[in-house]
Amino acid sequence: MNSTVRRWFASAGAMRRVLSTFAPYLGAGIRVTHIAEDFSSARVEMGQHWYNTNYVGTHFGGSLYSMVDPMYMLLLMRRLGNDYIVWDKSASIDFIRPGKGKVMARFELTDERIDEIRAATADGDKMLPEWDVEIVDESGELVAKVHKILYVRRKRG
Repeated sequence: MNSTVRRWFASAGAMRRVLSTFAPYLGAGIRVTHIAEDFSSARVEMGQHWYNTNYVGTHFGGSLYSMVDPMYMLLLMRRLGNDYIVWDKSASIDFIRPGKGKVMARFELTDERIDEIRAATADGDKMLPEWDVEIVDESGELVAKVHKILYVRRKRG
């Protein structure tokens, strides 16, 4: 991360505020409602508005994906520190049912997962950790499932 972005994301609260005012999130009505101080978890919500509703009256699929797009990469970058390269490698989304009203997604990075990634990359090897993220509506019904694959490698030298 460059130094300006590092300052913006210096604390969990700062990251939450910056992301909630980030143009793609702001434009889609997405709010980051929680980031743990140790960057181990986060929660993102999106209400339904005229500007994120599609032709058939449900959440626009691109906005549903935008909710989850950067979160694991950003959390992992903060948990691992500056000695690691972390990139989004690929993602897919499976739309389960039409989303209406408020939807949300939760993200969790356990200490065990962080230890696993550090061990796998200790010798400079890359790792491609995977996560499934569920987007649910206010009643807890599954709206979409996103599968994320990240690229992680310890920096050389």
